[in-house]
Amino acid sequence: MANKLMDPIGKLMGLRYKSHPWHGVEIGPDAPEVVISFIEMVPTDTVKYEVDKVTGYLKIDRPQKYSNAVPALYGFIPQTYSGDSVAALAREKTGNEKIVGDADPVDICVLTEKQISHGDILVRARPIGGFRMIDNNQADDKLIAVMNNDASAPEWDPANIATPKPHLPTDLTSIPDESRPETKAPWNEAEVVLTS
Repeated sequence: MANKLMDPIGKLMGLRYKSHPWHGVEIGPDAPEVVISFIEMVPTDTVKYEVDKVTGYLKIDRPQKYSNAVPALYGFIPQTYSGDSVAALAREKTGNEKIVGDADPVDICVLTEKQISHGDILVRARPIGGFRMIDNNQADDKLIAVMNNDASAPEWDPANIATPKPHLPTDLTSIPDESRPETKAPWNEAEVVLTS
């Protein structure tokens, strides 16, 4: 799936300057089977990082306030947008006609057996499922993926992402919800739906 937005001038600019990870990085030639993911946070991070939408640099949003941290590499898929089509699917599946998109790129959690020490990296990942999340009537879905060519990748059955793996995180519901820092729980568990 070639990206027609990346014209030759844009590619040359990317060689000289850092590309904006949301708009200036391609989703990858093998999408949707394998996608490029921009990783903002890793499980060892004690603060919440997010990409500044204007500059493309990582910024500290806030310290992690809860005992839970992200259990996997956490970031987004470049050149995606949680807008009308994501909201329409969430409205159809939940019956809640008030849902809108959160106007952010689509989030992704990438599982791997490897320890990655920092974010601000690009990772090729194979999507295997996801969470439907609704936060204040905004669709904030999270895709679940396995790092491409990870040694654990053959163990994952895309039809059942809940199958426990002894060396990988099993509680993906501990992913903190960055848009509601005042709550004690990451999100209302009744609003989390596993999909595949």
